[in-house]
Amino acid sequence: MIYTLTLNPAIDYVMHIDELKKGEIMRSNKQSVLFGGKGINVSQVLSQLREKNVALGFAAGFTGMAICEGIKNEFTVPDFVFLKEGLSRINVKLRADEETDINCSGPEINKDDLKGLFEKLENIKSGDTLILAGSVPKSLSKDIYAQILSKVEGKGVITVVDAEKDYLLNCLKYKPFLIKPNKEELEALFNKKIEGIEEILSAAKELWNMGAQNVLVSLGSDGALLLDESGCVHKRGSFKGEVLNTVGAGDSMVAGFVKGFLDSRDFDFALKLGSACGSATAFSVGLASIDKINELLEL
Repeated sequence: MIYTLTLNPAIDYVMHIDELKKGEIMRSNKQSVLFGGKGINVSQVLSQLREKNVALGFAAGFTGMAICEGIKNEFTVPDFVFLKEGLSRINVKLRADEETDINCSGPEINKDDLKGLFEKLENIKSGDTLILAGSVPKSLSKDIYAQILSKVEGKGVITVVDAEKDYLLNCLKYKPFLIKPNKEELEALFNKKIEGIEEILSAAKELWNMGAQNVLVSLGSDGALLLDESGCVHKRGSFKGEVLNTVGAGDSMVAGFVKGFLDSRDFDFALKLGSACGSATAFSVGLASIDKINELLEL
């Protein structure tokens, strides 16, 4: 079974406008509601790929109830710790000539809530996959992902981490199977500008030497690069199409890569499926559909 973890899920309210004008009343041309958070995005794309998964995390209030109901289907089972107080986030996404996002803070997570999550982690067994992805509520420490990995250490669980800065660095001692930074996140990790494939590969190798078994770097329109567990480098260019949305593209890549690897144990195929899923989301208003993914795979 694949488990995804979203510590800070959200409802994304997406509004499309002609032009963003500060201080004025604007009318949207169209709007949509998406259930988000990086782990949830992974779960939703996995469901498009017909891969059963369990979505773990925290939910609160009427928005949390809407998230749980909204993501439930025959392939995704929500199993959130429901908080006694607060509301799960609503993020506002404005789409005009540029993308403007207003992301809310998450609800307070207390020790009892965290204990409830750790109890759910006890259900994960050898051969299962655990994907940790996304932002962390301010009430949790920067080693929360590391704490979670420590709970499954030695159980034969395949672990994947898609997180920023210290949240990722603190996990490397637990040798996650896969991490997936993008170029901007690499620059933030190493506090320097990174230009060109050689510098990207050098940064990936440093993370590999620090404990990551496989390092997948999403490069947007330049495709993706994988440094695998044996030190081999795999590179894919991007699929061609009109970019309509970048939200969730990296998460979609994670879903496709994990699904591809679990099915084939082949890194090249995993990278191909991951790239197709990421591009399918980029070329769609929402997350990738199975039809769009298959269309790109046939190119």
